[in-house]
Amino acid sequence: MAQVTYYGTGRRKHSVARVRLVPGDGNIVINKRGIDQYFDLETLKLIVKQPLKATETIGSYDVLVNVSGGGYTGQAGAIRHGIARALLKVDPEYRLTLKRAGFLTRDPRMKERKKYGLKAARRAPQFSKR
Repeated sequence: MAQVTYYGTGRRKHSVARVRLVPGDGNIVINKRGIDQYFDLETLKLIVKQPLKATETIGSYDVLVNVSGGGYTGQAGAIRHGIARALLKVDPEYRLTLKRAGFLTRDPRMKERKKYGLKAARRAPQFSKR
């Protein structure tokens, strides 16, 4: 018998997370490693678990994640976004809770491109009168 799976894709900065929710006992596996091995900082682990805590489903689903691109903080944000989207497919009534908490909104902030004549996006060359 096939197991029910719920999919969600989360993005933040350059990170893309493909998330699968499977009924289980609350294990979180990121790139074939446990959450404790993948993220060193406790704050990043909290960020990942926020949607599950908000909907009170923290022990009822195993979270399987494939994430690539960006840094650890961006990846944690992408995973949070993906879990929130997958939870919507589990139960559409979670929408109000997740939306109020801001987990469904894709963070639009990206790195600004470097412009010609400048050293970085906004950093100008040092000015000298002589």
